[in-house]
Amino acid sequence: MFKVIPSLSISKGQVVLLKKGDFTDQLKYDFNLIDAAKLLEDNGVEVVHFLDLDGVKNETPRNYDTLEAIANHSDLKIDFMGGIRTDGDINKVLEYGANYFTASSVAVNNNELFASWIMSYGREKLSLMANVADGKLIYKAYARKADIDVYEHIEYFHMRGLKYLKVTDMNRDGVLEGPNFELYKNLVSEFPNMSIAASGGVRSIEDIKKLRDMGLYGVIVGRALYEGKIKVEELREFSR
Repeated sequence: MFKVIPSLSISKGQVVLLKKGDFTDQLKYDFNLIDAAKLLEDNGVEVVHFLDLDGVKNETPRNYDTLEAIANHSDLKIDFMGGIRTDGDINKVLEYGANYFTASSVAVNNNELFASWIMSYGREKLSLMANVADGKLIYKAYARKADIDVYEHIEYFHMRGLKYLKVTDMNRDGVLEGPNFELYKNLVSEFPNMSIAASGGVRSIEDIKKLRDMGLYGVIVGRALYEGKIKVEELREFSR
């Protein structure tokens, strides 16, 4: 079933959104995270994408207290991302309430380690995030471009049992200019048996429906939801 996955992008316990992955170009939102979590839950949301921006920047998870608070005050399932580099990081975020985890840079820097996690934690527990700009992978706090073909990168883990893939077009992330539909069309064609979620650029419920109809597993939404361009009540259409 197609999933709409709200993103909670956190810095110092507050919702903060980066435009195109730029830490110097931020939007800050002043709303209560517990109330927001309960509102999402009341409207049929099952899973949230918890992005620890401080973890991304410092290359180790930081917002454990916020993670724990959401886990303790809602029944949402939490997919944690941000700074995961070691088994110790994974175990700690799971201990603080995450149900799943997503990693990106470590898969670029140490593909054998990430591949080993598919076996040791199980393919239902983890996702690969591929941050993409102009056909290349972006990593290390969105600051470096790897000379690695995106499709070869994904195929490496696909051949080792990876099931869940998230792909962000960084040129569209946080700017409400619409998703890169062509990118996701090509990914679905190339990896038809993977569960692929789109991220970046979503601006309306129509964008979400178009991505669903393309055969994607899900979509991650942030700014459009924060700013009311997508009403939280509209998410009920995609719930069980």
